[in-house]
Amino acid sequence: MIILGHPDIPFEPLHYVESVEEIAQTPAGATLWLGPYRPTVALARHCRKNGLPYGIMAESLTDALLANALGARYILASEPLASAVQKAAETYLFDAKILVPVTEESELDAVAQAGIDGVIFQNAITFSTQA
Repeated sequence: MIILGHPDIPFEPLHYVESVEEIAQTPAGATLWLGPYRPTVALARHCRKNGLPYGIMAESLTDALLANALGARYILASEPLASAVQKAAETYLFDAKILVPVTEESELDAVAQAGIDGVIFQNAITFSTQA
């Protein structure tokens, strides 16, 4: 199980970006966080074209299918959508990993029992104001 942002487990943060210009300001090799898929599809296309790893939030199964086709590394989805996305990921052999956003360690059991690839805590995402 992938666990991003837990205080006891080392991780590389995702860097939130809203533009191509902000991408240029992130560390080399950083995984980018784009936010919801639909409003950020142009950035997702840019990331794919330039081989940049990124994560997005899927608000529908269609979003997840399209994000995977555009090379997303991580697709975040809340339950119950995450279960449907995970099933599609297994059926269609997604390269992307499916993550459920969580706020408490106690949520790990339910996500693991649902067979989801992993979880992400909020502090796994670095916002520009934190730089």
